[in-house]
Amino acid sequence: MINIGPETLDRTIKQLVDSGEASIEEAYAIFAGYRLVIEIDAEHLEREDGQIALVTLVSLASRVFHGGVYVEGCGAKPLLLPLPLGETIEDAVVASGGRTDQAPTDAPRIRIGSACARCAPFHIRVVFDGWRGGIVPVDFADTLSGAARPPAMSLAPVVAASLAVAEAFEHVRTNSPTVGHFPTGMSLWRPHERNWLTTTDAGPVLSVLPEKLWLIGLGHVGQAYLWCLGLLPYEPSAPLQLVLQDTDVIGPSTPSTSILSNPAMVGRRKTREMAAWAERRGFRTAITERLFNADFRVANTDPSVVLCGLDNIPGRRALDKVGFGLVIEAGLGNRHDDFRSLRVHTLPGRRTADEIWKDAPATDEDHVPDEYKRLKAAGLLDQCGMTTLAGKAVGAAFVGCSAAAIAISELLRFLHGDGLNESIDLDLRAADHRSASPSTVDMTGFNPGFVFARPPGLP
Repeated sequence: MINIGPETLDRTIKQLVDSGEASIEEAYAIFAGYRLVIEIDAEHLEREDGQIALVTLVSLASRVFHGGVYVEGCGAKPLLLPLPLGETIEDAVVASGGRTDQAPTDAPRIRIGSACARCAPFHIRVVFDGWRGGIVPVDFADTLSGAARPPAMSLAPVVAASLAVAEAFEHVRTNSPTVGHFPTGMSLWRPHERNWLTTTDAGPVLSVLPEKLWLIGLGHVGQAYLWCLGLLPYEPSAPLQLVLQDTDVIGPSTPSTSILSNPAMVGRRKTREMAAWAERRGFRTAITERLFNADFRVANTDPSVVLCGLDNIPGRRALDKVGFGLVIEAGLGNRHDDFRSLRVHTLPGRRTADEIWKDAPATDEDHVPDEYKRLKAAGLLDQCGMTTLAGKAVGAAFVGCSAAAIAISELLRFLHGDGLNESIDLDLRAADHRSASPSTVDMTGFNPGFVFARPPGLP
């Protein structure tokens, strides 16, 4: 029997319930039928960027395709990534929720590799080069997959993988004949440009990385930040220093959207589980478990850059009041009809935090989905439980991972001499129609602190 409550309902499955498409029991059964096959060729299996794409795909897809995520072409090759996922790429796939047994022949497919003939109605490839990442039909000829190309910037395959899982999810949800048949992607170096496939401005090789960062909120977006940071090429002798702040514990619903959580962590503090993961990655951590609000103050020795993953308005309004030199915040849609949308903000900007984040409307019982009213009438929820469950966000891990990659790329671009964007808006159902607003704030006097990156190709 499904445990129904505000802290237990899978946040992605909740889309079907909130839209009125299915009861909770029916929604879980529908997701149990979703399966996905990921294939990787031998060349990409031995590339660091190919492995980033693979483990990100598996980690995201396993939270959506509950019928199984199968990987073809994955063997006992050494894991080239610095993530604490085992010794081999097969270890990493299994640790991330994937399967290496016989794959089904009738499931949608995502390929990491060169173009090939289509062998399924939904069959796409992830492609990445420099700071560019995206998806194309599997038989689409491109210039981003050549064997001689240098390694992609670490977050380009993350964006490609996130878009691929989003597209595969759209396919199983809608069965639209157009899904997966057109290229879509973006350049993290030039996020406002639409010509990501053909641009010659691929962005610089990473030479410096942030030295110290403060992360507030360690749920959906916060864990995606950590995943992306863990993939960056830090030298072991100059590890990233992190302050991790959150007051919550990991709940039964947390793993459905949070890429570093699993059921074994339920009931444990987010700060301590995420600090343990970061330490295994080789980072240095400090934690704080006090509530973040306008009474908070940043000391001179603290990180001057904060990555915000909060989902509450009071906390966001305090972001420009406590002493951070640069705030980067990623917010996500939370309803069944907008959960694939995201917006990245940087502060300071033309508007203050108070002006950006207004009061959120309270949940109106007239807008509570019928399924929750049925559960209340059946005595499975009380009034408070019904209202609380209705107000919980719909979410998907692939959205948070996209947002985190874009947000961290803002900081990386700034460290490499480019300007910040005040905001970036994107909906994963139409990623090519994103918008970016350049910041007008003069940040030339601000030094966020940096360390030198590990050169490409070195272990």
